[in-house]
Amino acid sequence: MWKPQQGNQLAAWTAHWCDELFYGGARGGGKSGLKIGIQEDGALAYGNAWRGIMFRKTFPELEELQARAMEVFPGEGAVFKMQSSADYPFSSCWYWPNGATVKMRYIEAEKDYGRYHGHQYTGISFDEVTEYATPFGLLKMLSTLRSPHGVPCRVRLTGNPGGIGHVWVKARYVVHGAYRPYLDPESGFQRMWVPSKLSDNRILNNKDPGYRGRILAATGGNDALRRAWLEGDWDIVAGAFFDNITPAIYLPAWNPPKHWTRYRSMDWGSARPFSVGWWAIADDDHWLKFKDGTEQMIPRGSIVRYREWYGCKDGEPNVGLKLDAENVARGIKSRESGEKIDEQLSVADPSMWKEDGGPSIAERMAKALPEFGGPRFRPADNSRVPGWQQMRARINGEDGRPWLYVTADCEHWRRTVPACQHDKNRIEDIDTDGEDHAADDTRYACMARPISRVPKPRELSGPKPFTLDWVMQKG
Repeated sequence: MWKPQQGNQLAAWTAHWCDELFYGGARGGGKSGLKIGIQEDGALAYGNAWRGIMFRKTFPELEELQARAMEVFPGEGAVFKMQSSADYPFSSCWYWPNGATVKMRYIEAEKDYGRYHGHQYTGISFDEVTEYATPFGLLKMLSTLRSPHGVPCRVRLTGNPGGIGHVWVKARYVVHGAYRPYLDPESGFQRMWVPSKLSDNRILNNKDPGYRGRILAATGGNDALRRAWLEGDWDIVAGAFFDNITPAIYLPAWNPPKHWTRYRSMDWGSARPFSVGWWAIADDDHWLKFKDGTEQMIPRGSIVRYREWYGCKDGEPNVGLKLDAENVARGIKSRESGEKIDEQLSVADPSMWKEDGGPSIAERMAKALPEFGGPRFRPADNSRVPGWQQMRARINGEDGRPWLYVTADCEHWRRTVPACQHDKNRIEDIDTDGEDHAADDTRYACMARPISRVPKPRELSGPKPFTLDWVMQKG
């Protein structure tokens, strides 16, 4: 029978009262063992009233989890059946002598939930949950969590920092703090995060002392990857597309000088969030003084994102508000409070100009406030790779000073853009399955103000050319 190790694995194991527990962090923390052990514990404790199910994103990815299960489950008499029969009604399922069952399954796309609609389970496990772009699979499966026999039902998930689902996993579990139960006000579910730590896995460390060194070597000197894989740091995004983002781009809440040119950028969304960013262009080198006495210089030509409106549902990352064009237009204008916006420079998602049997979204927005005039944009340059290159160049800036800044008022930019991942098939592009809406509107803003790197002039020593001192020196 599987037994938990002392430390965080034991803490996660004993939290039977917790409806939904995420055990995530460093690699090698014993995450797969915990899921196997929890399913076995339920099977032995509740017999034929226990209906378990274990998920990976794709069926082939179940192989490693299945291999671990084969080391544990047969010890208590469980057998695995690939095909269903009269005695074993479920395929790809573990059966215990007492009648308990645990299915091995996958959910890759939202349509896959249809295979489980109407089922009932007492124990649901998701392995490597950060591989999911959204929590759709988890949320749909919550509807199947029930027991007519009074068995305490539970959900257990594991994962590492990074991946396409880093943002929603962090928002759902990690932000509430380790070991701190969070009561979901809508569902009444208790949720909690327990960090997984390599140091807690004494069995692995004793039997394979070289494991840590191999993980370190696999990071290839990438500090973000090292901190994510070895330390389970959720503030570092492993595999981030914008791995050049540093604290230098972040400013406190701040309203730029009124005389700076201001413009908007917008990525349209309805079922998915829309994202509107307001930008100001520094007309000269500008020094900011902070309350702690420090100063920061914003170079001339930099753009500052000083406000945003991100149209997502509270607590549901990557789910849009489904507002119509007119309401979005009114919301944009109400947030500008009469400030002067350069609408010749303002840009938006080109899809807003598509006509489908009626006025386009852009036209409807422009006419939404006839007495004042609705917000106007021009179609953005939607070149993806050049746009990301422009954005990356602005983040890099020059001499340690970025050419793109984001204030504290732009929480969704800070939440989503640093977590954007590379597209699996096109490494120079972003994975569009993730929450990329603020990144897209920023790309439009950068393409509206493209930059070209100009080599700095060579600094000459001695007198300034063509001055009297220079002429005398030449003579």
